[in-house]
Amino acid sequence: MNTTNRFKKLLCVAGLSLTAMGAQADLLDDIKDRGEIVIATEARYEPFEMLEDGKIVGYGKDILDEILKDLPGVELKQLDLPFQGILAGLNAKRYDFVATSLMVTQKRLDAYAFTNPIADASLAMLKRKGDDSINSPEDMAGKVAGVQAGSAQLTGVLDYQKAVLEPKGESVKDIKEFTDYNEAYAALASRRVDFVPQAIPNLAPIVKKRPDMFELVQPAFGPTAYYGWAGRKDDDSKRLVEFFNQGLLKLQQNGKLAELQQKWFGFTMELPEGEMPAPQQ
Repeated sequence: MNTTNRFKKLLCVAGLSLTAMGAQADLLDDIKDRGEIVIATEARYEPFEMLEDGKIVGYGKDILDEILKDLPGVELKQLDLPFQGILAGLNAKRYDFVATSLMVTQKRLDAYAFTNPIADASLAMLKRKGDDSINSPEDMAGKVAGVQAGSAQLTGVLDYQKAVLEPKGESVKDIKEFTDYNEAYAALASRRVDFVPQAIPNLAPIVKKRPDMFELVQPAFGPTAYYGWAGRKDDDSKRLVEFFNQGLLKLQQNGKLAELQQKWFGFTMELPEGEMPAPQQ
């Protein structure tokens, strides 16, 4: 083989290698290359994500900031978006990832790549202070519920109604849907609804802040559930989701996650490490 042909062969091999490397590049590589990650959040979900002086703060934001320390040189662009369209926007690739509190259901798990749990999402009920007609989950029969439109909490109420109330010939009187949970809490205070079903970590701070207005009804109803974050369920997003999973595991093992729970909720939660349990709904 002469020198010219040998050189051409080397160029060909190099070209094939570069092509292979390019084929292996994915969303995480793209984020590193552009120096920016675009994340969608619904900042109306105290104390997970909320606005304070025009900035997104909360338990979820603190977790996000901690995990992104392992992506040096990458800036966070966090969008505050309505919950109802947030997963559709992920499908449309308007952003890289959704870091908002999504209750993990089987339907959602089938469609999206979820992280491991960030918090317990088991459902309890919020009622008005002094409402003696509601003392347990069964007392939602004949009452008006206030929920966020499109939420898993709505599904939780319907499932509980089917499994527990309907066999006794009972049902919830009505379910009113709102854009976000702040509207639902306001409706509860103004007696437009009788109770608001929500995850215990969301309700505990509300009761702590307004003990004159609200009470927590326990025990939790329905199956154990968890909140997680979501990426697209494709090969391009696989390493990005794994990056967040590794970050969450690190925060669990070094105690930082428990520290943030104490900061934002006033208590800590026992969460599975390194896995998202199969949803029970």
